[in-house]
Parts: sequence; C-alpha cells; structure tokens
Amino acid sequence: MNLLRALVTVSGMTLLSRILGFVRDFVIARTFGAGMLTDAFFVAFKLPNLLRRLFAEGAFSQAFVPILGEYRNQQGEAHTRTLIDNTATVLSFVLLLVTLAGVICAPWLVWVSAPGFAADADKFAITVELTRITFPYILFMSLVAMAAGILNTWSRFALPAFTPVLLNLSFIGMSLFAAPWFDPPILALGWAVFLGGLLQLALQLPALSRIGMLPRLSLNLRRAWQDEGVRRILRLMAPATLGVSVSQVSLLINTIFASFLTSGSVSWLYYADRLMEFPAGMLGVALGTILLPSLSKYHASANTEEYGRLLDWGLRLTLLLALPAALGLALLATPLIATLFHHGAFTAQDVEETRRALVAYSLGLTGMILVKVLAPGFYARQNIRTPVKIALLALAATQAMNLLFVFGLDLGHAGLALSIGLAACLNALLLYLGLRRHGVYAPQAGWGLFLLKLLAALGVLGSALWFLMGPEAAWLAYGPLERMARLTLLVLAGIAIYFATLWACGFRLRDFKRRSAG
Repeated sequence: MNLLRALVTVSGMTLLSRILGFVRDFVIARTFGAGMLTDAFFVAFKLPNLLRRLFAEGAFSQAFVPILGEYRNQQGEAHTRTLIDNTATVLSFVLLLVTLAGVICAPWLVWVSAPGFAADADKFAITVELTRITFPYILFMSLVAMAAGILNTWSRFALPAFTPVLLNLSFIGMSLFAAPWFDPPILALGWAVFLGGLLQLALQLPALSRIGMLPRLSLNLRRAWQDEGVRRILRLMAPATLGVSVSQVSLLINTIFASFLTSGSVSWLYYADRLMEFPAGMLGVALGTILLPSLSKYHASANTEEYGRLLDWGLRLTLLLALPAALGLALLATPLIATLFHHGAFTAQDVEETRRALVAYSLGLTGMILVKVLAPGFYARQNIRTPVKIALLALAATQAMNLLFVFGLDLGHAGLALSIGLAACLNALLLYLGLRRHGVYAPQAGWGLFLLKLLAALGVLGSALWFLMGPEAAWLAYGPLERMARLTLLVLAGIAIYFATLWACGFRLRDFKRRSAG
C-alpha cells in the first residue's frame, strides 16, 4: 500500500470529522454560549475523554498493535484469533469495572478534576450528573480502539478514521432537537456523548466480521488473563499510559488551574483546543496510525535501514504540513474564532480570550504532532522505558511553566495553553534525541536544503496571510456569511500560495511517495 495514499485517506476522513466537529462546536456555542453550564459539561466530558485517549488511543493502541502485528506475521491466523479473543475478554471485564467505579465515584472525580467548582453547589451538582452520564464513553471507545487496531493492522484505515463522525452527528442532533426536552438543557450533551460512543462501536463490528476477526468474548476470564500475548500487552500498557498520553494528563491538570480562574476560562481553552486539534488530528494522529503497523513489521524483520527511512519520511511530512498549519492558526486566530463561534451567546470578549489561548497553543502545535510521529519509533520496538522518562520530564516542565505563566507572569488561561505547547516541543526534542542516541534513526541526506526551502515557503505564506487578512477588528463586524466567504477564500489562497512556493522551490509529490512494509 502507498503510505502517502493511506495518509490522504485517513486525513480525509479526519477532515470530515473535524469539519463536523466545528459544526458541532458552532451549534453548542450558539445554543449554550460559554458559562457555568458549558464549563460543567466540558469538565464532565474531559475525564472520560482523557481516559479514552490515555488507555484506548494511547497506551492500549501502542501496546496492542505491535504485538498483534507480530502474531499475524509470525504465528498465523489461529494464534492471532486467540490473542484477539482473549484481549477482548480481559479488556471488556476491566472496562466494566472502571465504568461502574466512575459512575459511583463521580462526586470525588469532579472534586479532584475541578476543585474550584466545589464553591458553587449548583455547578458542582450538574457536573457530577453529567459525569455519570458520560462515563460509559470510556467503555465504548476502548472497544472501538481495539477494533481500530485490528482493522489498521489489516490495512483497513478508512473506517476507523470515519467513526468519530458519529459522535459529532450525535452532538449536533441532540443540541438542535433534544435540548429543550431536558432540564437543564445541557444534559442533552451528556447523552450525546453516550449515544455517540455506542454508535461508533456498532459501526466497527460488521467490518471486523468481514475480515474474520470479530472478537468472541469468553466466560473463562482466568484463561484469557493467563494468555502470554495478553500479559505482554498489559506489561507494555502500564508504563505507556503516561508515556504516550502525557499531554492529556497536562490538559486535565490545566483544568484544575482553570477552575480557579475567571468564569469561562475552561470554555475558552476548550474552543482553542478544538481548533488546535484540527491539524493535530489530521496530521499527527493520521501519521501515527499509518506508521505504527509498518514500523512494527520492519522491527519484527530486523530491517533497521527501512525503519529509519520510514521515520525520516514521517518527520519530513510532519514539518512540511505542521509548520504552515501552526503559522496559519496563529495569524488567522481571530478570523477563525469569529467565523466559527462568534454567534448567539458567544461574545466579542469570548473571541478575544479564545484567541489568546489559540495563539499560545499554536506555538507548540508542531511539537504536539512530532510526538505522535516519534513515539511510535519507540513503541514499535516495544521500548517503553525511554518515552516514559521523557514524558515524566515533560509533565514536570508543564507544571513548572503553569506556575510561572499563570501566577508569575499573570497570563491567565493563555499561560496554561502556552505551557502545554512548550512542553510538547520539549517532549518531541527529547524523543528525537533518544532515537538518535539509541541508533534507531539517522537523518537521511538533504535535510539542510529541505529546511531552507521550507522556511522560504513559510515566509511567503506568512506575508501573504498577514496582507490578505486585513484588520482583525473588522472580522467581528462582518456578518456570518461574509465571514465564512472571506475565511474560505483566505484559507484557499494560503494553501495555493504555500504549495505553489514549494513547487517553485523544487518540491514534487512523487518525492514523498512511500510503500508500506510488506
């Protein structure tokens, strides 16, 4: 399979999901605004969403896919099938216990994740209720992540990338049509999370059946637990939980800080994070998804040369696409936020405060995406120790910067966003140096000229966007349709200018084609 084509497929599906995600945020912002109730929902949703990323898309996927690929390549279909069945059995049992514990312990979880809410009894109570409704999301999405790992190993990338669309559709439908039936209406968002998770799981099952790998749960939990493949996955998962998902832990801690700041801070960070996740998902998650199976195969066959070349390909694509995305987010922050969110209850002040957070996030966007590309370089080799050490250091650096930016420099919620971004850059740098030090990766020829041409294209892009954007204040005065039309033309012009400059500098599409491991 052509990995560039696979990247386009996964990114395309992710783009569809992100577009619907912006529609969902537009609908939520217009219906609920930014205030006490939205703060309550975003805190309630953050914890199960964090656990999803921490265990499902983070540690579990990074541990499961390399071992699944090894079984498929070396031990045959029967052993692979047994591994899938036993893993699904253990995972389902553990997830049921975690979900039950989360529902019962919701008040304590809210107190830990947003202690500032305890001062307002009504705000605390609605957050607890929303947490109990949304917590089963971790059950559904962990099983979805397992299904996605199986499908990706069989090079079925499109369907797993499409499934997040269902969550966005659930949010949109419940916000538009079901909210008036709930008291308070914000509860509709909690049930949208529950419904979205259930729909995503249901969509994966027929695809697993078609490749003959639909998991069969066993009542013999002890036998499943004693499976050597399952034990290897669990051994990799334990330390990988922090190593892969340190940025999500940082976001949760940031919520604790934000809960003590001005009302609306949690929501401003959420909307900025949603914009930042657009390129992060399209590039970082997509590249990590398609790289890990091939890296695992190269490691299993001891092909260190192709292993290094594949990492080099991933790094070049990341810089080529992530740097202009970060530049665009920083320069077009006000047009983006005004177009997507400045409607109904979302005020001009909300636009400005969200802009501050988005600019801060954009400084670390490239680092966030690089982590998604560099971490699989370790996990495909089942090396957990090094990324965990780096993750712990990055987490400590994040909290030190939080104290400095929020309390020392009085940057407020923007300081929290800045600490996340800078810590991601530190994480990426240390991962890169670790790969070099372990002899896993050595840069291929031509990096110097590549970077010079890339900087030239970024300079042209930045100048063009700055000139074409016009005064930021004008974007608040434009009507919704005019904002949308102007932003669309601005983005399309930026894309055309950037890639035309790359072409003029000698970049060609064929230079980035790459075959997956056999």
